[in-house]
Amino acid sequence: MERLKGALIVGFLRLYSMLPFRWAQRLGAGMGWLTWKLPNRSREVVRINLAHCMPELSAEEREALVGETLINTGRSVAESACAWMWKPSKTLSYVKEVEGEHLLRDALDSGDGVVCITSHLGNWEVLNHYYCSQCSPLIFYRPPKQKAVDELLKRQRTQLGNKVAASTREGITSVIREVRKGGAVGIPADPEPALKSGVFVPFFAAQALTSKFVPGLVKGGKARALFLHCVRLPDHSGFRIILEEAPQALYSDDETEAVTAMSAVIERYVRRWPSQYMWSMKRFKKRPAGEKRWY
Repeated sequence: MERLKGALIVGFLRLYSMLPFRWAQRLGAGMGWLTWKLPNRSREVVRINLAHCMPELSAEEREALVGETLINTGRSVAESACAWMWKPSKTLSYVKEVEGEHLLRDALDSGDGVVCITSHLGNWEVLNHYYCSQCSPLIFYRPPKQKAVDELLKRQRTQLGNKVAASTREGITSVIREVRKGGAVGIPADPEPALKSGVFVPFFAAQALTSKFVPGLVKGGKARALFLHCVRLPDHSGFRIILEEAPQALYSDDETEAVTAMSAVIERYVRRWPSQYMWSMKRFKKRPAGEKRWY
């Protein structure tokens, strides 16, 4: 059954990639709209997350954001399918603006290890192609359940000669080794870790279990840290890449201070583009002691 499901997903992604970019986006947006209007688990997860994280919004404002989020998630799926199937040069032609590119060049030229931190905001598959066009990083990722999809992603995410490392013990070791030898890595900082691997820190109006891995890699200035995001332009014609230096607090020896600083930067980006964040993630499954489960 898993093989069949994986084959269907891959086939569906290939179908998206055969369409012109605008048509693929529109089809993805339409699928997202249906996800908003029809009962399904993703819609409920978005509603739960936004109710806890943005209680300052009225019910009407929050539901409008639910719709915008799911429509943008549909766009992201379509765009990602194109990014996986197209040649990287075609995908990169849709990167219209880059802010702070000199920061990456300076970090790479420093000779130190470089840790680029991102989140599930905008389109991280387009971001992957951009980052890998600038250097040969090791990209850390969480493998999907379907083997066929995982094989596709590993193949397509390494088109520019970079490497990938799954979020396993072996993958974690590979990332640490790459940073220590002065290489570059890319890490999404917002997937929920195991309890022993994270600390609860503020994220919007909630507490979110957040990984200690990135702060541990750069603690005390052992490596350079940058935030790297790719957001969709307002007219949907392409993307804007944004690079930003990590705040000094991220290098702190105080684990909680460092993780809090990392979470605060990600929150600032999400607040700027809230409907481009993947609120359908079960980001808050684990709760502080005594707090009721959300899902």
